[in-house]
Amino acid sequence: MSLPFTPAVYEHAARFTGHTPWEVSRDPELMFAGHRAAWLAYRHSPVVVGIDIYNLEAEAYGARVEVPEGNGIPAIHEPLVNSLEEGLDLPPFDPLRDGRLPMVLEVGQRLKRELPEADVRIPVAGPFSVAFNLRGIQNLCEDAALRPELTARWLMQLAENQARFCRAIAGAGLDIAFFESAAAPPLLSPRQFRELELPALKRILSLAADIVGHPVPCIMGGDTYRIYDELMSTGTHFVVCNVETDQAAFVARARKEHPHVRIRVNMDAAIVACSQPERIYREIDRIVALTNGHPNCLLGTGCLPYETPPENVQLIKDYLASLP
Repeated sequence: MSLPFTPAVYEHAARFTGHTPWEVSRDPELMFAGHRAAWLAYRHSPVVVGIDIYNLEAEAYGARVEVPEGNGIPAIHEPLVNSLEEGLDLPPFDPLRDGRLPMVLEVGQRLKRELPEADVRIPVAGPFSVAFNLRGIQNLCEDAALRPELTARWLMQLAENQARFCRAIAGAGLDIAFFESAAAPPLLSPRQFRELELPALKRILSLAADIVGHPVPCIMGGDTYRIYDELMSTGTHFVVCNVETDQAAFVARARKEHPHVRIRVNMDAAIVACSQPERIYREIDRIVALTNGHPNCLLGTGCLPYETPPENVQLIKDYLASLP
């Protein structure tokens, strides 16, 4: 295989149960069964325990996750806080008691026992992604533009609050998968990212690394080439390179300046889920060409859509194996 491959399985795990993402997200038995079956089918790494992974902390703070239609992804539609001041007054959540966090930790432990070869991780959201769900995206972007200092203060507080969750994960014998896709351009400009988000991002990544004993992956979608320097300054050893950014430029620069950092170069998820093998092959060829033999790259799917036929994942594996 010329390029290592791993799909990113979150809500797609529900497909293996015959139940909706909403049902699986609320039931520990279904969540365990879905992620177990997905790993047995795909042998992907890591196994990230969850379905609607960005909702967990906001729900633990008190936000309400709405029931979607059909096989839609659960989401938070109504902000919990009406101002930055209300956000700053929110007490920290208890990861051993609040929301679905205890359930996710329990399922993670079961998966680790049942699948000792799997790299089982619990999703931890970055401060901007948590704020996004607590405040609402339009409100938060207005806050960032009009009240940047108070916004930065709240982001730092949210980052500090995540330490307790990270300690609970480590205490359960599990590892961390860190996600912060909401913070990247175009939602924040590079200047806003640098001034408002980066201090809090560095803080939570430092806290998480200290707690688990190694740098944690920083999974961030969006146009990350525009914040390349800032992203690499966090000290992470694993990043993703999504279709929204200049993937060729990102990989070329990383190969030259940060060869130790592993890069998951993601395919277009819509192509991964499509019914046209030739489109999938062309997308694989595109990424193989731009990685150009960089030994620290791997091929990813982006967030694997629920509706993706499992046969498509096997097709990708088989095609990669056929390449010289």
